Amino acid sequence: MVELAPWRSPMSRALHLNRALPYARYCQLATVRNNGTPANRTVVFRGFSTEGHLQIVTDQRSEKIQHITQCPWGEICWYFPKTREQFRLSGRVTNIDVDCSDEHLSDIRKSLWNTLSDKARAQFEWPFPGHNRENHAAFNRDAPSPDAPLAQFCVLLLAPHRVDHLELRGNPQDRCIYELNNDTHEWSVRIVNP
Repeated sequence: MVELAPWRSPMSRALHLNRALPYARYCQLATVRNNGTPANRTVVFRGFSTEGHLQIVTDQRSEKIQHITQCPWGEICWYFPKTREQFRLSGRVTNIDVDCSDEHLSDIRKSLWNTLSDKARAQFEWPFPGHNRENHAAFNRDAPSPDAPLAQFCVLLLAPHRVDHLELRGNPQDRCIYELNNDTHEWSVRIVNP
């Protein structure tokens, strides 16, 4: 069993206290385009893997997959309005796609596909993301089976190596930085000025 990182407790607390707010599951994922410019978009948090990585589902045809292929690093920024906390999680992003040969990762992909609603699964049969808009009929699709993920369905795992946690309540506010040592695989914790 993987020991929980020290930032997981405050994040779990924020998730729990903000659970009544449906939009508290949304966070922003930033990647880097091939030309070096930033790209940012809102994604849905789909829970933690057993290793503590953040899980996000996406379409293999989406622009973010190209970004991650060129530069496998990303950062999630997540604001919890009820508790007035911000988490910035930087780390390596892994794409679990249809060709993944790792059985554990493939199981994560299948499991997340199975948890999606019919409406969410149907979106993976829509026309190619980012291409010119097709007619409305192209978006009217029946939901695919929950048992077999479509080829374009993939899961992104963000493995944090640095977490910046800012609590905006109080004067002064509290800010803590967690960093993973790649050699020892241990987390350091620093309390810093907000």
